[in-house]
Amino acid sequence: MPRPPNVTPEVAAMPGAIFSKLQARIQSHPGPLFPLHVGDTWLDPVEGARMEDLTLSTQPRLHHYVSPQGEPALIEALVEKLRAKNGLAVEPSAVLVTAGATGALASALGAILSPGEEVVILSPFWPLIRGIVQAFRGRPVELPFYDRVGSAAEAVAALKAVVGPRTAALYISSPSNPTGRVLPPSWIEAIAAFARSQDLWLLSDETYEDYVFRGEQVSAARFAPERTLTAFSFSKAYGMAGNRVGVLVGPPTVVAQARKVSTHTFYAAPTSGQRAALIALTRGEAWVREAKALYQAVGDRAAAALRLPPPEGSTFLFLDLRPFLDDRGVSGFMEDALDDGVLLAPGESCGVDYAGWARLCFTSAPPGQVDEAVARLSRRLGYT
Repeated sequence: MPRPPNVTPEVAAMPGAIFSKLQARIQSHPGPLFPLHVGDTWLDPVEGARMEDLTLSTQPRLHHYVSPQGEPALIEALVEKLRAKNGLAVEPSAVLVTAGATGALASALGAILSPGEEVVILSPFWPLIRGIVQAFRGRPVELPFYDRVGSAAEAVAALKAVVGPRTAALYISSPSNPTGRVLPPSWIEAIAAFARSQDLWLLSDETYEDYVFRGEQVSAARFAPERTLTAFSFSKAYGMAGNRVGVLVGPPTVVAQARKVSTHTFYAAPTSGQRAALIALTRGEAWVREAKALYQAVGDRAAAALRLPPPEGSTFLFLDLRPFLDDRGVSGFMEDALDDGVLLAPGESCGVDYAGWARLCFTSAPPGQVDEAVARLSRRLGYT
């Protein structure tokens, strides 16, 4: 039992500096920096949904608590969106507004995971999911997937190889952070059927649902609604990462339990963030359409310059640097890239099997800056 100054072994084992171990060098870098290591956008939200637009005259009780479930008007608008766009026959009791998709996934895992149980995480994965599982005393089981599996049958076979008696849930992400893969509907249907056959929960991270450039995005809950917990995010959909508003959707009885977790951790998503989210949801369709076109254009240019397939979705490219590494490993390459002003996220934060890789976000700076950063990276790789 941990006593001062010790902490629990589960928390001690969690990763700390997720995105960069080069903070001191970053702060002292003399030239321009291109922050392609952070999953964000250079765009501001749609007009009307920015913090400067919210006033007490139009948004009464802006600084007060809201319901732990979420603003009723936002819940109602989300139900309409989930029915029309995602094809989910949900009621308000199936929806929980959270502190970002991070809060959604944390609340879900807090509700369904017992100490020592396992969560199979398709990798490479969003860097925070591994630590969230550990925070709730679970054991993450990383399954190399997005660059290894070529069919629905192979996907199920890969899952069968790692699922055991302690497995409680599967975590999937489509469009994928960091690979940009969009899982075909037939794959998601097969994974959902497998989860049902093994009596497992299915955690579906659909944060980047609005940014599908190739292929078709389909919500996993369409195939196994009784066991699927889905995370959505206003952060990525509408350029509102700092507002901390996400959504958890699932069976009402489980969402009610997840709400206990959210209430006892962050209580509720920020009131101002939820008000802005409602405005974005009702007025932001054109903004998303324009952002998607901009994202796809810069992502395709970056992929071509780095000799990668164009991204199918999300806002990332995942680079295999192993052919370019010396005895310093990927950390040495990232130091060299930093000399060029280019910041990347280490692949090991996305899975232990990807220590020789790096993640690049092509929306975290304006397109011209991303083009320049990618050109510098391409020269560093010897492509130009």
